[in-house]
Amino acid sequence: MNKLLLIAVLAAGVAGEAAASCGSAFCMVNTNWNVEGAWIEPGARVDLRFEYIDQDQPRAGSRKVGVGEIPQHHDEIRTINRNWLGTFDYTFNDKWGVSATLPIVSRDHSHIHHHMGEDLPEAWHFTELGDARVLGRRQWHAENAPAERLDFFGATFGLKLPTGRTDVRNAEGELAERTLQPGSGTTDLLLGGYFRRVLGAGSSWFADALWQQPLNSRDEFRPGARLSLDAGYRREMSDRLGLMLQLNFLHRARDSGDQAEPDNSGGKFLFLSPGLSYALGKNLQLYTFLQLPLYQYVNGVQLTADWAFVGGASVRF
Repeated sequence: MNKLLLIAVLAAGVAGEAAASCGSAFCMVNTNWNVEGAWIEPGARVDLRFEYIDQDQPRAGSRKVGVGEIPQHHDEIRTINRNWLGTFDYTFNDKWGVSATLPIVSRDHSHIHHHMGEDLPEAWHFTELGDARVLGRRQWHAENAPAERLDFFGATFGLKLPTGRTDVRNAEGELAERTLQPGSGTTDLLLGGYFRRVLGAGSSWFADALWQQPLNSRDEFRPGARLSLDAGYRREMSDRLGLMLQLNFLHRARDSGDQAEPDNSGGKFLFLSPGLSYALGKNLQLYTFLQLPLYQYVNGVQLTADWAFVGGASVRF
């Protein structure tokens, strides 16, 4: 049992939570607590994660298109997202735990607005707090000593809170689109579950699901519900180095309300995410992921990214 627990502690992935697809300003790499390593001992963990997503490819359905190829009220050109996500996780005992995540969103966006026959370039540049998330968890675990196997499975539940602004304007006083704002303005219910198997050979795999359902609307805007499904494998190459591979799927429903763009929101996304982690000490680990799209389908015309980068550090106390 001690050997299996040690493997579970060392089988760290990354920390944080994916709020959306890389085509929706946040990366889909799963870095939840249960991927990091299913701790059963009481204690705290702090994680700081950085994401870079350059959305410079307009897409209609699953097809890449050029800027302005399909006439729109405004033609999207580019959105560069630099996100910092801080997560505090606390394990009370082998059954219960809680985590809280707060993002800082740094965003550069440009598009061409068509007004009375004129093409007007518009841009926004801002760094703001995003929407916080609080997740509780109830966990169970089971050991199969002859097979050198340790299983963790559990349920997650919580809320996304409307802590991010919804009224950011540019230097000319133009209000940013609601999907560009750092916050949605809504309180969302979060429900999910996970399974993780740790093997004695220094490897592990996991599966994770999370449903996000807005409970209200704000200023005539209600974001679409989201379902994310993730599966991943990790292999310990040495006492310090671990290699990881994930598949990440997101289905996002259309936004609704007078301030929404239902025709140009929502879609289905599938990503392949290879990564690695390196332990600097017993309780400190660095990690990085590269996320590559396998399939992207958007409703209407939306900006997507051809790749995304995630990097960070996690420390356990």
